[in-house]
Order: sequence, then structure tokens, then C-alpha cells
Amino acid sequence: MKTVQLHDKHFKLKIPSDHIQAAIAAMASHMKKDIGDEVPLFLGVLNGCFRFVADLVSYYEAPCNVSFVKVASYEGTRSTGEVKRLIGLDENVAGRVVVVVEDIVDTGRTVEQILYDLEGRGAKRIIIATLLFKPDAYTRKFEIDHVALEVPNDFLVGYGLDYDGLGRNLDDIYELIPENENPMKNIILFGPPGAGKGTQSEILIKKFGLVHLSTGDIFRKNIKGETELGKLAKSYMDKGELVPDDVTIRMLEAVVEEHPEAKGFVFDGFPRTVAQAEALDAFLARKKTGVFKMLALDVAEEELVTRLLERGKDSGRPDDQDESIIRNRIKVYNQATAILAEFYQAQGRFVAIDGIGSIEAIASRLEEAMQA
Repeated sequence: MKTVQLHDKHFKLKIPSDHIQAAIAAMASHMKKDIGDEVPLFLGVLNGCFRFVADLVSYYEAPCNVSFVKVASYEGTRSTGEVKRLIGLDENVAGRVVVVVEDIVDTGRTVEQILYDLEGRGAKRIIIATLLFKPDAYTRKFEIDHVALEVPNDFLVGYGLDYDGLGRNLDDIYELIPENENPMKNIILFGPPGAGKGTQSEILIKKFGLVHLSTGDIFRKNIKGETELGKLAKSYMDKGELVPDDVTIRMLEAVVEEHPEAKGFVFDGFPRTVAQAEALDAFLARKKTGVFKMLALDVAEEELVTRLLERGKDSGRPDDQDESIIRNRIKVYNQATAILAEFYQAQGRFVAIDGIGSIEAIASRLEEAMQA
């Protein structure tokens, strides 16, 4: 099953793009017969209809005009029941055939307000066309003239529809997966050297029933066990080459399969690049889940240097005793993290966590982010 994650929620495929396009093409054909020789004004209701309008008029084989207006009736995953004043209509609609184009009609309240507004402006005929129609939610008496697809009263995203700003660019339409169907919380935990990532990882694992996945440990186990993937990975490493992402993903997938009871996974050491992040998303999507959040412990460099130099007195590790090496390790970490932070930030899944304070205080901040 094809799935996507937007912010903290997961969605599964509802209507594939080819089905959408076939329905729009059929609608345009019926609409042309309905309108006849008139030159209509297609009036798209932003924001959700922009893709639908573009495709609809491309299938409409006759002259037409196109314009857009804006109202607002959605916030988050539920209708607010509030409709703002119609704005952005500069065209003179008096005596014209106006086709109001909506991405989705549920209660019909938004369309009703637009109808009243256009009638007041002297429109000759007003035609209502919608990509999606929810008959179970519809509460108005006027008929919808043209419906491409009827859908149940579920929350949908994709093809212009969004969840808090994300999802409009998807070619397919997806429906929300209920929380009880997708309980997994997969996180990517990042922290610079000396931030206490190991300690906080153990706390999260115990608190939320997660499984720790360290790519370093997984590589060593496969190579030592001389598994097929281990041998393949070693063949690249022996040549001084990077192990391809698909090999790493297959190793991760094998470990995930060993923990069907897991409530989620903590990914440690992967991803390191945008390509790896995309590969991880695709892998998790096949498992009907996704990355819940990237949590990054944020600690000032001077504090990190102080911590590591102090730790070096007991650990005996050379890389914890040389300040120049420590600062270079932090620099490398920051460069790698910045790329991934931007990737997950664009998806609304990046959270920076203040890493200063007691172990308990930092753990509390992480727990709060996990439950947000």
C-alpha cells in the first residue's frame, strides 16, 4: 500500500492519479455539452483547486476565461465551520456563465456563500463543479452540477488538498490513516559529540518501547556473521568505497522484520544525506509507516568542548583530549546535520531540543516532543 507522511500524520493511497485524470476529462466533456456555445468564466476557489482548474480547462475543448478567488473554511483536519468573505474577484460577471470550481465540497457552506455573492453581481448562470463531493457531509439544498468523484466523509490530501500546508503537490489523493492503525513512532535522534545522545536514546527506548537501530552495529554484525549483505558491504569497504544506500536499507529492513512487536525505532547513524533520508522514507512507506520526527539535541560548541575534555580525563580516548580534534568533530556534525535538518524541516518533522540541563530535564523535553 502506498503511503505518505505529512507532519505527524500518515496517509494511504485513496485515488490514483490516472483515475483522477479520467474523471476530470469526463467532467470537461459533459460540461462542454451543458454550456454549449457560451464562453464561460472558470472561477477557481483557492488554495486547493489550482491543479484541478489547470487540468479541467486543458480538457475543456472550447474558449473560456479563468480567474481565482479565495475563501477559507479549513484548518488542520477539520472544517472550522467558518467562511470568510469572498476576495479577489475583479472580473465583471454580469450576464456571464460562471463555473465555480472547487477541489472538494463537504457541507456546502463555502459554495453557498459564493453563490449568493455571484448572484448579487448579476451572473447569468452559475454552475458548481467539484473534483470531490462528500454526500454524507452535505447539508445544503442546492444541487452540485458537476461532480468528478464522490468520496466518503474522510480527511483527504493530495492533488491540491493539504494538511496544514503540506501535500498539495502530490499527484494522487490520500486518506488519513487513523492513529490506532499507525501507532509506530520512528525517530531519528541526532546530537553532536558530547550532547548525551546515547543516554537520552536509552531513556526514549525504555519510555516508548522503541528499538535502537545503529547502522554501525548492524554493519559489524552482518560482516562478522558473513551474511550475504555483510559480504556485499565488505566488498565495497575493502575497495575504500561507500556502501550503497540500498544495501544499508536492506540491512535495516532485515532488522525491522525481526521486531514486528516494536512500537517504533530509533535510527542512529542513518540517514546522513538527503538521498539516504529519501531512501529511508521509501522503505518505511513500504512498511505502512514513516519517520515521526528528527530530534536534534542543541548544545553550544563551548559547552561541548568543555564536556568532552572533561570526559577525556576518564575515558582515555585521544579524540576526547585534543581540542582541535573535538572542534573538527563538531564542525563535521554540524555540516551533516544542517542538510538533514532542512530536509525534515520542510516536512514539519524537525525538532531542535535544548540539550543544556540535567539528564532528567532534557529527557522531559524529548518526551514532550514525542507526544506533541
